[in-house]
Amino acid sequence: MMSDISGVKAGFRILGPLEGFSGSAVHRPRGPKVRNLLALLAVRAHDIVEVDTLVEELWDGSPPSTAVSTVRTHVYHLRQELERELGAEAMRGVIATEATGYSLRPAPGQLDLDAFTRLYGQGRAEMRAGNRETALERFDAALGLWRGRTLADVTQGRVLAGHAVRIEELRVRAQELRIETAMGLGRHRELVPELRRLVATHPLNEWMHARLIDALHRSGRRGDALRAFHDVRAVLDRELGLEPSEDLRQLQHHILAGGSAA
Repeated sequence: MMSDISGVKAGFRILGPLEGFSGSAVHRPRGPKVRNLLALLAVRAHDIVEVDTLVEELWDGSPPSTAVSTVRTHVYHLRQELERELGAEAMRGVIATEATGYSLRPAPGQLDLDAFTRLYGQGRAEMRAGNRETALERFDAALGLWRGRTLADVTQGRVLAGHAVRIEELRVRAQELRIETAMGLGRHRELVPELRRLVATHPLNEWMHARLIDALHRSGRRGDALRAFHDVRAVLDRELGLEPSEDLRQLQHHILAGGSAA
């Protein structure tokens, strides 16, 4: 399935390094404060970002006396840069001036976060309707928009970092729903490599560890499933001083008792 952003001439990507695009050309805004400004407007696209919030993000609680006028100057230069690099027609009016601040108003498909949110919502709706194949397609398309950690190349202040964590949580939830959907379709074997990658990335996510153990067991790999349980127990003990959750322990007991993998 083609992503919602693939046919758009110019726009922005934040699901990975921050960049603008125009056709096949990529543009990364110059200057750390201009980058933070665009990043904050993008994570709050369609909302008004107050000038006070921009000042807090750009100067981390220690703004100069000229902060408000400097924000206006940064916005002016950012508008000029975007129109010059990404096309005046596509970028004109994309940053709106409001009474209390500024707002990024991307057109449909111009922002990868908007496309991700839309596809993720469609996947959830198809999942609730019992349409697993279609749901899986939507989750795959949504997750395919990611190129790395949110705003991976932006030095984030407190405000921006909070939004980045929120977006990363949405990605994790989409990954979980994709796994749940694929397991419901009986695709246990093909999920094992992906689950191993995910537990390496999220070593404290017990839900993902449980799905890996279950997928291995359902693939006829009982010994590997038990080793995966011992791995997560060791990680939890080393990092948090905790024992595995009740769900994980029950899964281990089920495997040890020779429970059905079907």
